[in-house]
Amino acid sequence: SARQGLRCHHYDAADSKFTTPYDWQHCVGMVVGETYEIHWPHSASGACGTPNQYQSPFYDGVFCMGVEKLGIGLSSASLADQVQGNDGSPVLSSKVGVQGQVFTIVNDENYYYPDLIRGWIQDGNYGSDIARYTGSTTGTSRNNQVCSSYSP
Repeated sequence: SARQGLRCHHYDAADSKFTTPYDWQHCVGMVVGETYEIHWPHSASGACGTPNQYQSPFYDGVFCMGVEKLGIGLSSASLADQVQGNDGSPVLSSKVGVQGQVFTIVNDENYYYPDLIRGWIQDGNYGSDIARYTGSTTGTSRNNQVCSSYSP
């Protein structure tokens, strides 16, 4: 579900593409003019290329084939030591990643993109201004002070 966060500064109340409501068929609760961040989690243990590729909750989609497929969970070490690679396992953060893009929703067919479920937009300059962040992708239960047990 969508949570209130920071907003982009593209909104223009004088421009109808930011203010004209849209009759959503699938994205219940979305609002034209608001900013949304979309995530596409991936891992070597996910079901990439299948209908189950983007599962929710996050851990179900990323680890749906089991952490053993990542080479983790094969020793008797603690989970923390395994995901950090302290037992000789591959470091989990080298096997899991999330692509994300931020969108300001507009009601304008000139900005239509047909299929975000297949991944982020890479056409033109999209996907060229990339920030890398080592941390949590698990939502608001984790942050820069409370890390995921799977983070490096």
